Amino acid sequence: MEFLKSVVKKYTETSLIIRIVIGLVAGAILGRTMNGWTWIGIFGSMFVGALRAVAPVLVFVLIISALSNGQSKLDSKFGLVLFFYMFSTFLAAAAAVVASFVFPVTMRLGEAAQSDSVPQNVGEVLQNLLIKMVENPVSAIVNGDYIGILFWAAVLGLAFKKIAAPETRRMLGDAAEAVSAAVRGIINLAPFGICGLVFSTVSEYGLSIFKDYGRLLVVLVGCMMFVALVIDPFIAFLFLKRNPYPLVFRCLRESGITAFFTRSSAANIPVNMELCEKLGLDQDMYSVSIPLGATINMDGAAITITVMTLAAANTLGVHVDIPSALFLSILSTLAACGASGVAGGSLLLIPMACSLFGISNDVAMQVVGVGFIIGVIQDSVETMLNSSGDVMFAATAEYATWIKEGREDALPTFLGGKRKVEV
Repeated sequence: MEFLKSVVKKYTETSLIIRIVIGLVAGAILGRTMNGWTWIGIFGSMFVGALRAVAPVLVFVLIISALSNGQSKLDSKFGLVLFFYMFSTFLAAAAAVVASFVFPVTMRLGEAAQSDSVPQNVGEVLQNLLIKMVENPVSAIVNGDYIGILFWAAVLGLAFKKIAAPETRRMLGDAAEAVSAAVRGIINLAPFGICGLVFSTVSEYGLSIFKDYGRLLVVLVGCMMFVALVIDPFIAFLFLKRNPYPLVFRCLRESGITAFFTRSSAANIPVNMELCEKLGLDQDMYSVSIPLGATINMDGAAITITVMTLAAANTLGVHVDIPSALFLSILSTLAACGASGVAGGSLLLIPMACSLFGISNDVAMQVVGVGFIIGVIQDSVETMLNSSGDVMFAATAEYATWIKEGREDALPTFLGGKRKVEV
């Protein structure tokens, strides 16, 4: 028993990043050499399943607790976060347009993907979101519909703040702490989960996907990396007036890696919450902005919709002029914000964008089929960009406010302040 305790202690004391890298390497090696050991993949399924199961409950109780117990109001910082989310998504779509013009790609159209729930226009996407906002709160938690979770948690949190006794608000705070403790336990097991996820991916797909759709993947991934490493840091620099890359790399390392393998912004919410706490952000703020970012901060989705649509146009020989491309950027921005509210995410919004250029729904659904084939790479990088950006922009808005108020010392040491941030 003492030996087991010492092993567990050594495990928990080792940096989570180091443990994740070890799990990643182990999963890749086992996927190439022991691909018959399918039971290893169960660890990945269990890890993602646990995160997806606990994330809606975590968001619900955290928002209720934060609003009922919080002294501060959601002020200009929250408006700044919303601006970052929407502006960066538009710039991501615009960057995808430019990249598609400079490096035009075509595709070999595959089998049509099947779906009964493809939205026909932006209005339908936004209508779906509004309907989900007032969905039964229990159903919203069960189904992981974060628009509904955010809405009802905010309503109940404000109601508790107004009428609940101090003991009740304290109980809500304890409930939030209890769920957070459970989440920390799940995240602590991330290396085993990522080992299973990498094993499943490597053993099933190998490297053949790069041979068949390499050029399309290069444009998609290249755009996403350009946004993650150039556009988003530039936005942060404009407001922080200092080198943003330590923050960018911290978010990519601690949020992006897990998001890459879970391929779910919703499942990565607990990871982002944990990172926000490490960065010293206001819980009243990030308990709302992080789940909201998982819903509307969709740089990667905007890139996917734009690149795949223009690739379809190139394949069919459809001429796309500059005004149409600009309108496509705006359309992709609005559609991407509703991606999480549509079954299939960003891929099933491609037919809507294709209709802008008169591309038939049958052909567009074949493009979606290609998207599902390359999704193991495209969706992973897309989620990494989206999820890491949620934390980066939440932190940028908070830190920019501190700088404006003359509280530079409260910044983390990697941004020139005096706050030591947990590694």
